[in-house]
Parts: sequence; C-alpha cells; structure tokens
Amino acid sequence: MTSKKEVAQKIVDAFYLTFVNKRQDFIVQKLNNDAIADVLRELVFELQYHNFGEGEDMVLDARAILDVCDELENL
Repeated sequence: MTSKKEVAQKIVDAFYLTFVNKRQDFIVQKLNNDAIADVLRELVFELQYHNFGEGEDMVLDARAILDVCDELENL
C-alpha cells in the first residue's frame, strides 16, 4: 500500500499541475476550481478500494483522508 506521505505528495502535485496545464490568462477563480477538482479526483484515485461484498464500486476511508490531510500539513 502507498504511504500517506506519498499520497499527500501526489495530491500536492495534482494541485500544482493544474496551473501548469492551463493558460496564464485564465481567471484565478477558474484555476482554483479546476485545481480543487483535480485534487479531489487524485485523492479518490489514490485512496479508493473496492468493497465487493457490499456491492459498491469504490469506497473511501475517512480516517485515510484525514491522515493525508495531516501529511499535507507536514510537507
């Protein structure tokens, strides 16, 4: 399993890559919205797991998300 620190770094990378991939003349609000969406997608991608017994496609563990938040504060 990927460490929480590695996940936190991928989340930060996803946030900043949003700005690299967009034109400079976009308004700041749009860039922020895109960056937040990219970060949330990366968080789901990194932390999801399948719970076939319950019939769910993807499951996220709230504790894992909060652990990543702690790691982000420590980067």
